[in-house]
Amino acid sequence: MNTSRIIRVALRALGRNKMRSFLTALGIIIGVGAVIATVSIGEGAKREVEKRFEEMGTNLLFVRPGSQSFGGRHYGGGSAQTLTADDGQAILEKCDAVQYVSPSVSGRAQVVYGNKNWNTSFYGVGDKYPEIRNWEVEEGIFFDENMVKSGQKVCVLGSEVNQNLFEGADPIGQIIRLKKIPFRVIGTLKSIGESGGWMNRDDMMLIPYTTAMRRLLGTTRISSIDVSAVSGSKTEEAMRQIEDVLRIRHKIAPGAEDDFNVRNMADIAESAAESREALKILLGGIASVSLLVGGIGIMNIMLVSVTERIREIGIRMSVGAREKDILFQFLSEAIVLSILGGFLGVGVGIVGSTLISKLADWQTLVSLWSIIIAFCFSGIVGIFFGFYPARKASKLDPIDALRYE
Repeated sequence: MNTSRIIRVALRALGRNKMRSFLTALGIIIGVGAVIATVSIGEGAKREVEKRFEEMGTNLLFVRPGSQSFGGRHYGGGSAQTLTADDGQAILEKCDAVQYVSPSVSGRAQVVYGNKNWNTSFYGVGDKYPEIRNWEVEEGIFFDENMVKSGQKVCVLGSEVNQNLFEGADPIGQIIRLKKIPFRVIGTLKSIGESGGWMNRDDMMLIPYTTAMRRLLGTTRISSIDVSAVSGSKTEEAMRQIEDVLRIRHKIAPGAEDDFNVRNMADIAESAAESREALKILLGGIASVSLLVGGIGIMNIMLVSVTERIREIGIRMSVGAREKDILFQFLSEAIVLSILGGFLGVGVGIVGSTLISKLADWQTLVSLWSIIIAFCFSGIVGIFFGFYPARKASKLDPIDALRYE
């Protein structure tokens, strides 16, 4: 029996019980659709993260305090609190691969204007912070070097804080209160959006770091130093220069552990990408379970089909059908079921990804490789779970099959 004949016989056999065949294929349809949809969500999230990091620039560096230990117990990164504003100035003066530097501290508090208030994050930063982060001022100005040195009580608002406090009115020149301390609004930032899912960069206000340290936090230490290298190609060189300068300033002996960490945007982007990749694999694995359930459904229905058609198998064998003909006939029915389910599942996955993107406002990206893998896997499921019922049919004794009622 040739291949085209086998496929026609398989389609005719499946067509006798259309609803049963559809319900059997439904497991494959759901499984393939779920795999494609979940992988597209993972790919979209990965692309969104990459886009965010590209917007921030490849020449961005972060200097954070290291960890400290007491009595053999090691605390997490940032616990050492050894960075000062003078460290930032030394980096700017002694590292020729560095273009801009901004010491940084942060906190969270209630900000009040008139009878309105809003809980937000405040960041004490330097005057070059917008250049380092590639952020733009929409209205007014950003504070300058003199304002930072003199510790003036001025602020620049994120778009969300601006909207919640002033509701479209002009905020420039207005006085707001942060921890009961008055600040004059001198500018607002353009809407930036979320930072890769970690924070809403519009829900914040920027003030001189000197003001934040003296007036709000009462500290002489800074929580980080944001650095911009002169170019992306100079990032590694800038990292080495920063490490050399800080080891000298902090009097760290050769071979001793640093009390600070220097990371570039590429390292952070890679870590974020690895997390997203792990999530994508997890989601895809969970969705693949549906394919296995669909395969079990195919095996179950093919076993029922063999039982129902024992007499037909006996007649085929009596007129000359060989074992391999019976094997291929029933195996082809399982494969046709899984492949048809795979085709429909691809459509369900693409439509589902589109709906998720529009309704949930998530970026999704349907990739060709995910479609190919899901479709091929559905075919493999058909072969794997269809082989046992097909082999059982091919091993029936023709005499017993003809006597079966």
